[in-house]
Amino acid sequence: MSEVFYRFAPFIQDYIYRSGWENLRGVQLEAARVLFETDSNLLLSSSTASGKTEAAFFPIISMLHEEPPSSFGALYIAPLKSLINDQFLRLDELLDLSGIPVFHWHGDVAASHKNKAMKNPAGILQITPESLEGMLMNRSNDVIRMFSDLRFIVIDEIHIMTGTDRGNQIICQLMRLARLIGHTPRRIGLSATIGDPELAAQWLGAGTGRETEAPPPEQTRTKWRLGVEHFFIQNDAADQSDGLNAKRSPEPEEDGIAELDPGYEYIYDCVKDKKCIVFSNSREETEYVTATLRQIAEHRGERDIFMIHHGNLSAAIREEAELKLKDDDIHSVTCATVTLELGIDIGRLERVVQLDSPNSVQSLLQRIGRSGRRGNPPEMMMVFREEDFLPNTPLPQMIPWGFLRAIAIIQLYLEERFIEPPRIKKMPLSLMFQQTLSILASSGSLSLKALAGRVMSLPPFAHITKEHYKTLLLSMLQNDYIEMTEEKECIIGLRGERLINSFKFLAVFKDSEDYTVRCESDEIGTITAPPPVGDRFALAGRVWEVEELDIPRKLIYVKPVRGKMEIEWPGDYGEIHTRILERMKQVLTEDTVYPYLKRNARQRLEVVRNLARNTGMLERSLVHLGGYTWCLFPWLGTRSFRTLRKFIARNGGEAKISGLEFDGCYYMTFKMEKGDDYRLIRRLCDKIGAEGIDKSALVGGNESPVFEKYDDCIPSELLRKAYTVDRLRTDEIMIRLPQILAEYEQ
Repeated sequence: MSEVFYRFAPFIQDYIYRSGWENLRGVQLEAARVLFETDSNLLLSSSTASGKTEAAFFPIISMLHEEPPSSFGALYIAPLKSLINDQFLRLDELLDLSGIPVFHWHGDVAASHKNKAMKNPAGILQITPESLEGMLMNRSNDVIRMFSDLRFIVIDEIHIMTGTDRGNQIICQLMRLARLIGHTPRRIGLSATIGDPELAAQWLGAGTGRETEAPPPEQTRTKWRLGVEHFFIQNDAADQSDGLNAKRSPEPEEDGIAELDPGYEYIYDCVKDKKCIVFSNSREETEYVTATLRQIAEHRGERDIFMIHHGNLSAAIREEAELKLKDDDIHSVTCATVTLELGIDIGRLERVVQLDSPNSVQSLLQRIGRSGRRGNPPEMMMVFREEDFLPNTPLPQMIPWGFLRAIAIIQLYLEERFIEPPRIKKMPLSLMFQQTLSILASSGSLSLKALAGRVMSLPPFAHITKEHYKTLLLSMLQNDYIEMTEEKECIIGLRGERLINSFKFLAVFKDSEDYTVRCESDEIGTITAPPPVGDRFALAGRVWEVEELDIPRKLIYVKPVRGKMEIEWPGDYGEIHTRILERMKQVLTEDTVYPYLKRNARQRLEVVRNLARNTGMLERSLVHLGGYTWCLFPWLGTRSFRTLRKFIARNGGEAKISGLEFDGCYYMTFKMEKGDDYRLIRRLCDKIGAEGIDKSALVGGNESPVFEKYDDCIPSELLRKAYTVDRLRTDEIMIRLPQILAEYEQ
């Protein structure tokens, strides 16, 4: 063992010996060096199941043991309640030996546990951002006592925090906490997938005045067991496909034809007799795949072992799924969304199945990392289901975009270790509105100058000008969110009171006005709108019939019925990076046979490559579809695509462009009467060369772009400014359009 080992507390040394560790891992050595020998913050990036939690807490627990704090000594912030509930289970024995208590604090924790933590604050406190907001807003006097000797703040899964309102809310909270207690604790950030460590380190250390060290992660050879298979939904082929292994699996039905759905039956056979998670990209798909797998089990006369996990389900249903995943003696399959993507220790998971493609390399790594622990390589099967196209289907709709995206994402990581860099949000106005009310509520009253000083000095608002904030404050005064007293002090106004008196105020992410679904005494989950009595809907992988509605209390009473149905929730499915689009085009142009593609997937790729080459869409990005209809394949990510679409719509008048439509960031179609693609691209390039791209001109004066939770409380002119800054991007277009023009000049 290294010298670091002897720096750990004796009970940690004993724990390491009992666990049979022969050596400390690199991530643990680096974390110990930074935490023991420096006063720096620490950004710890290391692969899933590499021991990041131990790496951070072995030194922290040792130092808290050597010199016990007079309050909470360490604060652990995590984005999910389930992560908080789980995170310290494997360190229970260690913490018992240390005598250092651990307290949980979130919406599902009993008041008695919270009261105990408040009465005798010591050791480690685990908390969600929302509960920390409530504490700062409503218990500011207690906060000073509870955190007066706070030394460490650990933020888990920071890759989903950086650049988001929720992540920026945490930075605001930590600055407010530091002001209250009079010192700045060290920060430790944990993640398995960080695309740009320098940007992430800047975010983590914002406002601390400390250096943030980010030791490079160990470079290990990637070893995955990976398969990708494709199905047409209407498929009468007698032969299904290969399995994850080289041998035939799953076996076809006796008559050679899938009796229900070939893609879903393939998934069923992939997870049969294995402990698995089946990931989908939406709650709707998760509900439907769960119901379908249960239907297949019933059809085959086999046991229903299928659980479900997503954000609209009750805590009891989610916790049951988590417990069964962790129990090696229980064979279960859980269908899930992003809620199981994060670092919950789920034991010996044998395989992950991904339905359709994840949006990002980051998401792929998180999901495949759920499996393969305890010495086994990670194992994932991706399954794609696609409607078979007709002979008259337009060209862009014949391309399996999700299938190509999956290959691009896999190749980008295998070839380049590419992970998307964090997005930096420069005008988080919705968060600024919320923090203004929260700071004012915690203070009782403040002068306008003092309020502005406290809010504007928070790091996430560094790019927002004093004039912008003045505009926001005037709007809040005019709309009764805040008001002025005769003494020229700001206090919370009547409309502000209604907001802050709801527990929903504490969260900066959007929450819908959900209705709670109950079957007798069991809480099932929530849905967005109440169906009429007698109607049916899907939730928790089952179908329910409405028996009674209690609209004032937002309750729906149901009974279970047989069958399956689809359900819809509103949602934003995230952004796609330009590197993924560029690699998708390369997938079409190269002849590489990717070893992880199964037979149907290889055939589908061959067909789409031939289609792309024969239609000329790889040689020229602007393709004539017939008549006045044209299609542009710009191969740009979400923000750049959005900007280009708006730029063409605004500047295509001379070419009489109309009817512009688009699908994600893959392609846009439009009518062009003059029908000269070269002249259109030439004009656009000339305009960019002469004038650049004025992003503000792309947002109409009557537009009020509402995306975040409190955007409808923000003046429209500020929303338009924020839209241009945070949702439009011009630099990639300035490069791409000349490249498209060059396609005509070769």
